[in-house]
Amino acid sequence: MLKGKTAIVTGSTSGIGLGIATVLATAGVDIMLNGFGDAAAIEAERKGMAAKYGVRVSYSAADMSKPTEIAGMVAQTEKEFGRVDILVNNAGIQHTALVEDFPVDKWDAIIAINLSASFHAIRAAMPGMKQRKFGRIVNIASAHGLVASVQKAGYVAAKHGLVGLTKVVALEAANSGVTCNAICPGWVLTPLVQKQIDAQAAAKKISVEQAKHDLLAEKQPMIEFTTPEHIGALVLFLAGDAAETITGAALSIDGGWVAQ
Repeated sequence: MLKGKTAIVTGSTSGIGLGIATVLATAGVDIMLNGFGDAAAIEAERKGMAAKYGVRVSYSAADMSKPTEIAGMVAQTEKEFGRVDILVNNAGIQHTALVEDFPVDKWDAIIAINLSASFHAIRAAMPGMKQRKFGRIVNIASAHGLVASVQKAGYVAAKHGLVGLTKVVALEAANSGVTCNAICPGWVLTPLVQKQIDAQAAAKKISVEQAKHDLLAEKQPMIEFTTPEHIGALVLFLAGDAAETITGAALSIDGGWVAQ
């Protein structure tokens, strides 16, 4: 159904973004990877994905805090692949501190990467999508785009803003063939989260399984992690024909976190 379409997935050299890119590649979608990391490892991932799934895979090193580089990534994709059909705004960073202790530079960086980057990417990709009368924009927000937690002022503000941006774009593009939705995950088991779990287990002298349980139980009624592949499958659905009238939605995939 999506074979031959093209997608940009920001922050896709690891974690959630890589899971999303992989799921889209399995459906025959050409992929523009983006993110930081070891150049050799990224190139190995790019080549491996292309060979395994028989799709074109390219890479942009665009810094998501720099609007000109974001626009350049969109232009690179249009030049190499001919168009941008699917835009997944996934890149994000985190910092925790009380509001009065929150470093100004960390606030600015979180807003830039977790919110403004999505605006700049959408702004660059929208004209081509409207011209072709097809586009699927998926913003990876968070349960924290719908509810708050302490010591996460920057992240919660950015993700709430991203849900709002999603709604505006959806309204503006409602009759253009372009949809815009947000996905709001709860706890996702990525290598970074696994490191946090291992550290907590060591610090508290408990088992890794107990540390996982405790982390999940603090927020989620369902004591199960979402996986990057779960999120990728939801992106794939939103990109397909069955979701053509789903737009402006904030879809929770959070083990019941925000149902409480």
